[in-house]
Amino acid sequence: MRSPYLVITTILFIMISTCLANTRRDFLKVHNQARKEVGVGPLTWNKTLEAYAQNYANGKIKDCQMEHSNGPYGENLAEGYEEMKASDAVKFWLTEKPNYDYNSNSCVNDECGHYTQIVWRNSVSLGCAKVKCENNWVFVICNYYPPGNYIGERPY
Repeated sequence: MRSPYLVITTILFIMISTCLANTRRDFLKVHNQARKEVGVGPLTWNKTLEAYAQNYANGKIKDCQMEHSNGPYGENLAEGYEEMKASDAVKFWLTEKPNYDYNSNSCVNDECGHYTQIVWRNSVSLGCAKVKCENNWVFVICNYYPPGNYIGERPY
């Protein structure tokens, strides 16, 4: 006969694994839809980037402050209410798309950097994390490799 503890632990592991897979898939799906629209290849999930993002996000649980990590990767940050899903954060960054003018390679009011990082042609890997902060807000971070948003270069 199996131990109830073992059965419960196994069920929790499956639930957490499924949730993580769904979150990863959600992050990738919305990113790759936006990239496809401009003819850029898809991103793939990178566990090193995910670990970096998770480590940084874990440090934000106390205050949920929107401060960049200043690490070696491209980076987008978002915060929102506790119901915010992974796809919501990416969709929020994508609202900047109308602010980017391809012909002049410029942003209206300098507000399109999140969008241009998402569609940056040379970025091929993605890793993201999401944590619930003590103030009941959610902090989301996505990291990109190689990073994008080089001044004077077009994203695609």
